[in-house]
Amino acid sequence: MMTNIRVGIGYDIHQLQLNLPFVLGGVQIDHTAGVVAHSDGDILFHAIADALLGAAGLGDIGHFFPDNDPKYKNINSAIILSEVLSNLMKLSYHIVNIDVTIVLEKPKLSPLLVKIKHSVSSCLKIEENQLNIKATTSERMGFIGKEKGIACYAVVLIEKI
Repeated sequence: MMTNIRVGIGYDIHQLQLNLPFVLGGVQIDHTAGVVAHSDGDILFHAIADALLGAAGLGDIGHFFPDNDPKYKNINSAIILSEVLSNLMKLSYHIVNIDVTIVLEKPKLSPLLVKIKHSVSSCLKIEENQLNIKATTSERMGFIGKEKGIACYAVVLIEKI
């Protein structure tokens, strides 16, 4: 029996390195370190894209945007998310809601969350009340706690219309 409601989970993790750009949810973050990545390294967009693809049973972003393909070098992750959204729409799915957790020691994201939420909801063409974004630290433990990395988890609920 096929159900019209599906759940997906996405996860992304990257190293941080001095003097690299830092983009999160389409927003440029002012920080001394940025994300080491093949694309622009927007882990929030990547985690959401993976969650959406998983919910629709379409695999992951590595299948559609392999990190060993030079044509995707430095790609804007908003393009990735837009193409994922297009694939969902072709299957008649729409987003019910998304919940995201970003794990990062510094910088503190609380002053930026409203701007990031607006950017993400705009990119996904959803209302801001369909999206929740939280930030936490790893309590100075592990490589994230030592400010050498960032991780992001995303859970999505989609529905076939």
